[in-house]
Amino acid sequence: MSSIIKVNTVQDTDGNNIINENADTITVGASGDTVTVAGNIVKTNALQAADGGNLVSQSGTTITLGASGDTINVASGATLVGGGIDWQSSIVTAATHTAAAGEGYWIDTSSNACTITLPGSASVGDQIMFVDYARNWGTNAITLNQNSLKFQGNASPNPVYDTTGEAVHIVYSGATKGWTPVNDGATAFETPQSIDFLVIAGGGGGGHGTSAGYREGGGGGGAGGYRESNQLYGSTGVTITVTVGDGGGGTGSAGNNGDPGVASSISGTGFTTISSAGGGYGGGDENAGGSGGSGGGGGGGNPGGGPGSGNSPSTTPAQGFNGGTRASGAGAIGGGGGGASEVGGSPPATPGTGGDGKSSSITGSAVTRGGGGGGVASYAGGAGGGGAGADYFSGSGVAGTANTGGGGGGTGTSGSSGAGGKGVVILSMPLSLYSGTTTGSPTEATSGSNKILTFTGSGTYVT
Repeated sequence: MSSIIKVNTVQDTDGNNIINENADTITVGASGDTVTVAGNIVKTNALQAADGGNLVSQSGTTITLGASGDTINVASGATLVGGGIDWQSSIVTAATHTAAAGEGYWIDTSSNACTITLPGSASVGDQIMFVDYARNWGTNAITLNQNSLKFQGNASPNPVYDTTGEAVHIVYSGATKGWTPVNDGATAFETPQSIDFLVIAGGGGGGHGTSAGYREGGGGGGAGGYRESNQLYGSTGVTITVTVGDGGGGTGSAGNNGDPGVASSISGTGFTTISSAGGGYGGGDENAGGSGGSGGGGGGGNPGGGPGSGNSPSTTPAQGFNGGTRASGAGAIGGGGGGASEVGGSPPATPGTGGDGKSSSITGSAVTRGGGGGGVASYAGGAGGGGAGADYFSGSGVAGTANTGGGGGGTGTSGSSGAGGKGVVILSMPLSLYSGTTTGSPTEATSGSNKILTFTGSGTYVT
């Protein structure tokens, strides 16, 4: 059996109301009192103002702030998290998408342009936001299909946004002007990431001298073109194609030139193509050296051959230097091949040594590559993989070191001239950017916070 006590007022021992009922109104506490709720939880479906209007109400899973006609203010210094935009977790990559009011979208146009259809009906204050997720709108733009509503007061044409890094925030203003952008500017890329490239072509082969009438020595092969580049990392999913050039062959035939080296390069959408020219061949007998990344040394003779031109084709900074001129007359000496950092030697004024290569720390430690080949007689190759020249009467020229682009050494009256060294392409990028997707089996290494990829043969890397 239950017990019931019926009262209109419950008071404390001092006669102050704790609970009071007047008709259908129940009052907890009295004026000036502080009412504490145990557990800090009040359960209600509606919180109303003194005039009976809803401040907060709930219906099912929908919670409404205020009532029709109300203005909701955010206090000065307070932050309204979310701002009324429901940011979608899925990245939009398709060629078409349908937008809904109150939502924000990350639009990735790495693979294709995107047409976004706006709602067919809208209420004043409806808003939508779009962001260039992969900073590719400059390549593949987005188009907003107005879907019968006006945009900035016009029914056509459909607006196109094609600026890299752009963010678009539109609000519906009513039937007269329709959707109106409140922000549609590009957002500066404040945290740019980049990839370093070192691209070295194959070195040129040395030239072969002859003993027909004179002892005429072959010139050293020029080093492969040597180029460095730092480029901003663009979008994910871009294939960087890497080509590594072979060194030019030497020759065993008296009086012949060596072979030129083969170009190396990198290319990919959004990246500037970097191509390094193969090293120029060393001149045989009285022949001039070949032009290339670095020029080949001229062959000795009467008259002797001129030097090959380096930095051909021209790049800034220079990808290489000229070969050396030859000595003229009996017992003529071949000129040295040009290197990545200096011209080849020009006997007899200077020894016919190969020009020195250039140092790079792209792998985390300083390594010199791109030395020119030495001319006859027995002149050293340049620092950085250049092969030495042979003696007048015996031996063969030394090949340039593989994967340095070093030029091959020239030879005299016997043996063979040295082949040029194969080129190399090296990429260095932050570990945070490394995708792990490659072909061509590059050597992988880590230096500090960077991933290093060394390509000794052609292949690809996908960002």
